[in-house]
Amino acid sequence: MLLYRPVGLKQLELIAKSGFTAFPPRLPEQPIFYPVLNFEYAEKIAKNWNTKTNTFAGFVTKFEVKDEYISNFKIHTVGSKICQELWIPAAELAEFNLHILGKITIESAYYGE
Repeated sequence: MLLYRPVGLKQLELIAKSGFTAFPPRLPEQPIFYPVLNFEYAEKIAKNWNTKTNTFAGFVTKFEVKDEYISNFKIHTVGSKICQELWIPAAELAEFNLHILGKITIESAYYGE
């Protein structure tokens, strides 16, 4: 399954340190990792949220995960029909990373003021 993940600059730096093969562990106050199902939703988050945080930069990453693994997670719609995401428990992120096929790519970048 093709997925997208909006990230800020600090997260992107950690993804780069992994060789673009893994997402960094979640912070204690972040109980889930939520990849999204379409570019439009990821772009909305990167533009409207990440560009307003302390680094004023948002990026949309794209990656593929093995279908047989990702089918274990339910799709959640959190607003309009384009706002679809998967909820991966933070404790399972290392396992999730093992099922990423190929590299995580940067699809777009957005910058605040």
